[in-house]
Amino acid sequence: MWLVQRLPQAGARIAWPKHLARWLPALPALLFLAVFFIVPVVEILQGGLYDGDGVLSVAQFARMTHSAVYIKVLGSTFWIAFLTAALSVLLGYPVAYLLARLSARSRERWLLWIVLPFWTSYLVKTYAWMLLLSKTGLLTTLATHLGLLDSADTLAPSMTGVLIGMVHAMLPLAVMTMLPIMRGINMQLVQAAQTLGADRSTGFFTVFLPLSGPGAAAAGLLVFITSLGFFIVPALLGSPRESMVAQLVISSVLELFDLRFAGALSTVLLLCSIVVFFVYDRVVGLSSLAGEAPERRAGAGGRMLPVLMAVGRLAGKLSFSRGGEQAGGGLGLKAYTWAVVLALVLPIVFVVPLAFTKQSFVSFPPELFTFKWFVAFLESSVWQAALWRSLGVGFATAALALVLGFGASLALVRLPSRWRKPLFAVFIAPLIVPRIVVAVGLLYLFARWELAGTNAGLVIGHTVLAIPYVVVTLSASFKRFDWRLDDAAKMLGASAFTRVRTVLLPLLAASLGSAFLFAFIVSFDDLTIAIFVSGGINTTLPKQMWDDIQLAVTPTLAAVATSLVFLMVFVVWLSSIFKRKSY
Repeated sequence: MWLVQRLPQAGARIAWPKHLARWLPALPALLFLAVFFIVPVVEILQGGLYDGDGVLSVAQFARMTHSAVYIKVLGSTFWIAFLTAALSVLLGYPVAYLLARLSARSRERWLLWIVLPFWTSYLVKTYAWMLLLSKTGLLTTLATHLGLLDSADTLAPSMTGVLIGMVHAMLPLAVMTMLPIMRGINMQLVQAAQTLGADRSTGFFTVFLPLSGPGAAAAGLLVFITSLGFFIVPALLGSPRESMVAQLVISSVLELFDLRFAGALSTVLLLCSIVVFFVYDRVVGLSSLAGEAPERRAGAGGRMLPVLMAVGRLAGKLSFSRGGEQAGGGLGLKAYTWAVVLALVLPIVFVVPLAFTKQSFVSFPPELFTFKWFVAFLESSVWQAALWRSLGVGFATAALALVLGFGASLALVRLPSRWRKPLFAVFIAPLIVPRIVVAVGLLYLFARWELAGTNAGLVIGHTVLAIPYVVVTLSASFKRFDWRLDDAAKMLGASAFTRVRTVLLPLLAASLGSAFLFAFIVSFDDLTIAIFVSGGINTTLPKQMWDDIQLAVTPTLAAVATSLVFLMVFVVWLSSIFKRKSY
């Protein structure tokens, strides 16, 4: 009788302990990342430390130090990543500053033009720069005629071409990372400094700049770590002197079949990323990656105050913009932002007319007008298979990442504050670790599980990359959500599942749509995972473009690139609609 009374009656709810119930939504994402992210990354560390007989050895790492080629490539990788991060932050800071001071409606219009180049495929952007910077490219020809470049020189392949391509790819990321923290700064503090006698520039350099420092540091961190794993831009716009570690990893796996050396190279990138991430967390704070202004430590910035004040006084003497202070910035700042936006958009737009050329080769100006290259793209069985596979994998990835990320984001806002930081670090870890490291780790794992070359393997790999974007997008929406509505439904007797279905999902539908689109783009645009996991016969669209672009620059590639540009325009437009509805 006692046992019968203790058993739950039919239809009764299971009473989970309160602390366990808060963890439940995050468990699927945690288990998924543990199996498909943490385990593969740990295997890379082990793979580089053992020889073919399974004996502990540092021979693979010693191999790097014994060859001047590997040392040069390592040095070149970190130098290019550092220059890319520094230039992206310096060039993007004024743009983010202007956007932070504009009205919400004006800021959204500017962001549309910045987000479009960001989500456009790396291959499309690099293809555009190949056409512009090559020996017969438009910019190289123009620079030669103006006497800025010797007739024997070229902008690509060269270090200049690599930096142009990488900064063009990373500048929007820097702007969008700095913007949330700048928007959170109270401009009345700057006005108070001006009331006390500081001129406009001194107030900026002594008040606004230190407060926006964490945002700039977050942008530098993300750009630097992302750049460490780059291989598309240096491979297509650089010479052998600009080779990066990711290129060596791909060569070691696909050409030399030396997985252990590839694992050792990936380990070096991973350890450097961990060190940079740890230093960043100690100096700035992890919360800035989520767009939050971290608490300022005692004495932070005190030593830099005299320097900032001196720079502020100098900038005040050199300032040429006096008007438009309340309207969002002076004419000089707006002109600079227009120049940056044009530099981001025009290289992509440049590709479009080349897709309609009548010639069988790429030249500028093109002889317009024909659709035969689009017909060739759509009628090719190879391109069709790659396109449909990318679309199918992209939708499956977006759906899975949205389910996992929704639970993770829900747990982040319901758990005690002491657990939020480590949990958030786990969920965004795939964003911090270079993609090439994740790809090699998954290759180790999928080779044993016979998932290499399958659509399931691609979906899993792309979901690992997409979860951080979903978590960051939904976390911001959950923070704005009025949880009193959920409490009211709970008081009326609604179960947790019913509250999610009838309250959370309808009110967060716009944010869920944006997160779904972000995850889809991450999957559709990915090349790194596809190179190692997609297989040699059935490829994805980026992988097929990568294979073709190394053979020849053809109008068919221009048609493919143009189709992707139109797709990104549609996705960004759709995302803007979801974003407007979320407010």
